[in-house]
Amino acid sequence: MNKIEMSEEIILAKKELALSWEEIASLVGISPVFLTSACFGMNSLKEEVADKLCAVLNLPSIVSTALQAFPNKTWDFTVPQDPVVYRLYEVVGVYGETIKELVGEKFGDGIMSAIDFSMEIDKEENPAGDRVVITMNGKFLPYKAW
Repeated sequence: MNKIEMSEEIILAKKELALSWEEIASLVGISPVFLTSACFGMNSLKEEVADKLCAVLNLPSIVSTALQAFPNKTWDFTVPQDPVVYRLYEVVGVYGETIKELVGEKFGDGIMSAIDFSMEIDKEENPAGDRVVITMNGKFLPYKAW
């Protein structure tokens, strides 16, 4: 089973059980952001977690095996059409150089890890319209000279 087939099986089971990603993650015991990313094939899960997810969703062991496989993290290089994903591209397009400059001032020459990383997505209620709160937390990795 490849990652695309795995994702399709998971999404179908999620829909049939009428569970949210938050509910599934709570039952499995990991972050909903990381769980969803793994279910979409962009990260892998340890055997124990993959098996637990499959038990929650009543999925066969072949899905667990696919969840444990290392991902091939590629994506299209074109601007996405989905409005939510496009807006994130827009944020990086407008603020990316600013983020890079401010990280450089605060930490020095380096990058934020996307491996030693966590992210949370929250909702902030606001009378002027609810707000999406995305918190990204990555280890700073300084560039090395040799």
